[in-house]
Amino acid sequence: MIVPTPMALAAVVTALAAPVLAKYSVVEDYAPSAFFDHFNFYTGADPTHGFVQYIDRPTAQQTGLVSSNGSVAYMGVDHQTVSSGGRASVRLESRNTYTHGLFIADIAHMPGDVCGVWPAFWTFGPNWPNNGEIDIIEAVNRDTNNHLSLHTADRCHMTGATALTNSTGDNCFAFANGNAGCGAYDPNPQSFGAGFNRIGGGVYAVEWTSQHIAIWFFPRDRIPKNVLSPQPDPAQWGTPVADWSGGGCDIDSHFREHQIIFDTTFCGDWAGSVWSNSGCASTAASSCTDFVANHPAAFADAFWLINSLKVFEAK
Repeated sequence: MIVPTPMALAAVVTALAAPVLAKYSVVEDYAPSAFFDHFNFYTGADPTHGFVQYIDRPTAQQTGLVSSNGSVAYMGVDHQTVSSGGRASVRLESRNTYTHGLFIADIAHMPGDVCGVWPAFWTFGPNWPNNGEIDIIEAVNRDTNNHLSLHTADRCHMTGATALTNSTGDNCFAFANGNAGCGAYDPNPQSFGAGFNRIGGGVYAVEWTSQHIAIWFFPRDRIPKNVLSPQPDPAQWGTPVADWSGGGCDIDSHFREHQIIFDTTFCGDWAGSVWSNSGCASTAASSCTDFVANHPAAFADAFWLINSLKVFEAK
């Protein structure tokens, strides 16, 4: 029988106590103090045909639609003027692009539960839909639950919207089912809009690898400490809200070079098309665009507050 020396035992204890190296390290920190420096302000026509005027950064800063106090970044919409040509808003598109990564956003407030609005936090690649789209936060009008989805070119079927309801199926091809993609609604009413804002928001995290695309949502009072640490580890976070995988889609050929997008548009292809059955037709307006144009005060709460946004890559 070999008896280990005290020095050998100490070495074993030290090895066992040594911290495990994190899987991810930060590659870009969208800190609130310089948040808008990481983005281009898109000013073209809305690709989703919204009743909106996207404005540039100087105009947005001058009119108070974007600002930062160093600890939180604000993005809002015009809620003071009648806007017959579309309501002023911003659409931010990250200067850098990403293929794979871990994306973690701490959000204190988002637009929502307002007739006519269509806010989104998402990513997409060039030559849409050939390089994919990941919708992290998206809903319209008076929706109370977040809608998560993927949109791709043809020949991409993925399963795994694990905790979702009202699924749109596993065919992610953008043109197969009216651009519904593959996804569904999160049953948690704190995942979007007023329910999210009442609890002080929370954290959305996305892990994108060659094997899967997973999205977690953590309400403010249930954020694991590891999530906002310098070395986040998704293996410690539990089951994601959605976890798309499966042999029916080559992720690497369908998802590439994504920009990060924040925007708030109005009406358009989604919010406008469901206006009549979303509880909004009972407003004093005859249509979605009529309401958005003539009721500016309704949109005072249609703003984002971003505490932090970081992108990590696998070591």
